[in-house]
Amino acid sequence: MRAYATFLRLPYAARLLGGTLLGRLPNGMGALAIVLHVRAEGGGYPMAGTLAAVYGLATAAGQPVLGRAMDRLGQPRVLTASAWAAAVGFVLLALTGIDPLPLAVAAVVLAGFATPPLEAGLRALWPAVLPGPAHVRAAYALDAASQEVLFTVGPLIVVAAAALSTEAALWLTGVLGIAGTLVVTSSRPSRQWRGEPRAADWAGPLRSAGLRTILISLACAGIALGVYSVAVVAYAERIGMEAASGLLLAAMSAGALTGGLVYGARPWPGEDHRRLPWLLAGLAAGYLPLTLAPGLPIMLPLAFASGVFLAPVLACSFTLVDRLAPRGTVTEAFAWIVAAIGAGAALGSAVSGIGQDLAGVPGAFAGAGAGGLLALITCLAAHRTLHPDAPLTRPPSQVTADELH
Repeated sequence: MRAYATFLRLPYAARLLGGTLLGRLPNGMGALAIVLHVRAEGGGYPMAGTLAAVYGLATAAGQPVLGRAMDRLGQPRVLTASAWAAAVGFVLLALTGIDPLPLAVAAVVLAGFATPPLEAGLRALWPAVLPGPAHVRAAYALDAASQEVLFTVGPLIVVAAAALSTEAALWLTGVLGIAGTLVVTSSRPSRQWRGEPRAADWAGPLRSAGLRTILISLACAGIALGVYSVAVVAYAERIGMEAASGLLLAAMSAGALTGGLVYGARPWPGEDHRRLPWLLAGLAAGYLPLTLAPGLPIMLPLAFASGVFLAPVLACSFTLVDRLAPRGTVTEAFAWIVAAIGAGAALGSAVSGIGQDLAGVPGAFAGAGAGGLLALITCLAAHRTLHPDAPLTRPPSQVTADELH
């Protein structure tokens, strides 16, 4: 933990991480706030689930677009404008409800598509803000681990606000996004950061074979996450304990938080591109025992174990993305990571439902193991594409850590 204490004392580190987490709270709030509001307005579960899915898919679609804009225009203009636009979407839904439905769909699409790419922006900033690669790796690990807090605290905030009204929950979701974004964009590193000149082509970071390998692998890992979020509900229904789904989600999040903190607290031997397959193997191995679906006293530790390698996989992938992204595309590259995981999770939700229909709770969890194995197989099959051409260095067009101090 001493490494994290040292990291957080570095100039701007705590502010950027804290502001990004605050601004990303809507990522853990938006879908639930939409579902609760639709239900309060008299909409059925199919409508609520569909609008929540539209929100998630719009978010995944918007991140690469906004990331590319940020590489070209800098961070403050893109992040601030998108945060306000997303808030308008949430407020519009709060004011209009679900009638007329086309307006509600438009509001949800706006709220999702305009979600500010704070996650990608922060990861693009770290190499410029921090003094060396070791600090960058610690930042990526803490970043990946802290994501679990968003999906634990965010829903609790929504439930508390919805006790007043579901409209209040939607308003608060938009306001928190703006507040966190302003904390980041008013900082000196965010204002001074500039993307490098880039080649004029439509593919952007996708022309990197290594990045495509990482995207497909993480999309498969996203399938496992989407499967898990649905399968735990089926498991809770089978054992007749509604709270079990929340306990299992919390256990997996606790495992991811623990794994991320341990991974980032010390240097590890070997290069990142060689380490990633081993981490993916651990991730897959953690998901496979869930298909046994044993009693809750055993299922809880299995759930914890299933999350242990998640944050290390993400942290290692972030380091590789920073090296593999073509010149001038780093923010868009990180945004594609967010989109890939989100799209995989959406697919995983459907896969889990099919598995539940075919083979009950074990079938629902089987998709998580399959997603983990596919992530590993993809990485192994195209492993040669992950070898960086050059060590992690600061792009010459970006501000240095010394220049910020």
